[in-house]
Amino acid sequence: MGDLLVSVVCITYNQEAFIADAIESFLMQKTDFGYEVLIHDDASTDRTPDIIWRYTLEYPEIIKPIYQMENQYSKGVHVLDFYQAYAKGKYIAICEGDDYWTDPSKLQKQVDYMEKHPDCSVCVHGAIKVHAVTHKKVGKVQPSKDSRDYTTQEVILGGGGLFATNSMLYPRVFSKPPQFYLNCSVGDYPLMIHLALCGRVHYMGDLMSAYRVGDVGSWTVQLIKACMDTKKEHVNRIEQMLREVDAYTNKAYTTTIHKKMMKNRFDLLVCIGAYEEARSETYIEQYKALSLYEKLNIFIKQHLPKITMLFKTIKRKYE
Repeated sequence: MGDLLVSVVCITYNQEAFIADAIESFLMQKTDFGYEVLIHDDASTDRTPDIIWRYTLEYPEIIKPIYQMENQYSKGVHVLDFYQAYAKGKYIAICEGDDYWTDPSKLQKQVDYMEKHPDCSVCVHGAIKVHAVTHKKVGKVQPSKDSRDYTTQEVILGGGGLFATNSMLYPRVFSKPPQFYLNCSVGDYPLMIHLALCGRVHYMGDLMSAYRVGDVGSWTVQLIKACMDTKKEHVNRIEQMLREVDAYTNKAYTTTIHKKMMKNRFDLLVCIGAYEEARSETYIEQYKALSLYEKLNIFIKQHLPKITMLFKTIKRKYE
């Protein structure tokens, strides 16, 4: 194996059911270069640290754990940035402890591209969605079936869900994030914006990783189940981050940022059931942009709530 080129960054907390899958997917990578796996355990209270330690003993040259004695995320610390003091690779690849990679050539494909295109600041790819409980494939994170570049405007409008976080590979030289990233508690979206501002974003259409959904401990699930005030607070934090991006870029993306803010507000109104306001003149552009199916779904939720509850009951029964 050649020189160490990639530092795989994995953050985990109480993911004993998933962490082995993540580590195995790192170890199966076939590369003509060396790579290390930095695993940050954020003071897990389950068997996650024991599982990491077992792999560390077997692969001491690859697996390099960092164990926290106190949970850092709860203190507002950006745990994704822990690697800056430890990483030795030219590139950083990210995969959280409850996700995993599916293609043994993933790192090789991405590094080959980056080495040939030094103007590229981040390489991402498609991913499948896997239900954390049933382990069944339930969707994709695949904005395009074809490989292509994405503009900074598309990254801003796409939000945190445009690309799977576990698909990201970028030069470590871009690891030092700007203030708008440090001020925001949701790390993947502002990180992607930061990287888009550093150079060219290249997306590979291949499905090379799996993103778990439906895990009761995940941030996404917690947000969906959260009360209205928490959901509003989340949208407000993203909006504040986008305002800081606007200032950071000297208002180069003001129109795009405003459009994204309006979409986030519209989505929040639909989420909390404020359908009348969502269909008001203020959000007419956002409403018109919906598909016929999405408009019908809002109509049913607004005027036929009993049918909506019936569908939810049936869905839960067969999940």
